[in-house]
Amino acid sequence: MSAILELKNVSKSFGAGGAVTEVLRSVDLTLNEGEFVAIVGFSGSGKSTLVNLLSGLLKPDRGEVLFKGQKNPEPGPDRGVVFQNYSLLPWLSVYENVRLAVDQVMADKSLEERDQRVRQYVDMVSLTPAMPKKPSELSGGMRQRVSLARTLAMSPDILLLDEPLGALDALTRAVLQDEIANIWARDKKTVLLVTNDVDEALLLADRIVPLKPGPKATLGQEFVVDLERPRDRQGLNHDERFKKLRNEVVAYLNHVRSEARAGQRNTTGKSKAQLPQLVPADLRVE
Repeated sequence: MSAILELKNVSKSFGAGGAVTEVLRSVDLTLNEGEFVAIVGFSGSGKSTLVNLLSGLLKPDRGEVLFKGQKNPEPGPDRGVVFQNYSLLPWLSVYENVRLAVDQVMADKSLEERDQRVRQYVDMVSLTPAMPKKPSELSGGMRQRVSLARTLAMSPDILLLDEPLGALDALTRAVLQDEIANIWARDKKTVLLVTNDVDEALLLADRIVPLKPGPKATLGQEFVVDLERPRDRQGLNHDERFKKLRNEVVAYLNHVRSEARAGQRNTTGKSKAQLPQLVPADLRVE
C-alpha cells in the first residue's frame, strides 16, 4: 500500500506569550490508500486538532503534513470531514444541504447530473423520504446522516471522521457504525476515524493508534486489528481475538493515563495545580 496522507514530526500550539499551550508534539502518522485507521484518545487530548491538521484547516507550527506528496496543502474536497456537530445550514433542506456541496465540486456538470448525485447519496444513507425537511425537523442521527451524505457526495479521496457518532444514542450509533462500515467496504476510500470508544474502533478499523493524554500529546503504540470482515458486533462479543485486542488497547490507555497523571505531580506527591481554600461566607473575617 502507498501512503496518501502523512504527518511528519508535527507539533501544534495555541495561545501567545506566556499563555502558550502545546497541544500536539512530534506526531508521526501515515495513512495508506484504502486503509481504515482509528485514532483513540481521551477528551481534550487534541484529537480534533489532529483532524484539522490533516484536513488543512490548521497549519503545523513544526513538521510537515503531506497529502499525495504535497507539503501542508490547503483545505479541499479531496479530504472530506464529518464533524460531531453536523454543521448543517438550518435554512436549507436535506436535499439543499447536500446539493450545496455537490454544486461546489461538480460545477462543470449538468444540473441533471448534479441532481442525480445528490439523490444517490441521500438514498445511500436512507434519507430519501426526508429530502424536503429542514435540519430542525430531523433527529440527531438523521442530521448526522445528512452530514455524511454531503461529505461522501463530494467523492473525497480521504474521509476524516471527527467523533461523528459521539452525541448519538446507542441504537442510532450502532446503525451509523454499520453504515460507515458498508460504505467503506463498497468504496474502499481511505478513512480516519477519531473516537474515544475502543469497541467502535475495533468494529471498524484496520489499525488503532492511541493518542496519549495532553498537553504535548503524541501518538502511542499501534494495534493491528486483524479481525475478519465483515464484522458482526454480536459475534465479536464471543471472539477470543476481539477480547484479547480490546483488553490490550484498554490496558494500554489506562497505562498512559496513569503515566500522564504521575507526570503532573510534583516531588511531594501533590498535584501542581492546587485548589484554592474556600471559606463559607458567614465564616469569613472582614
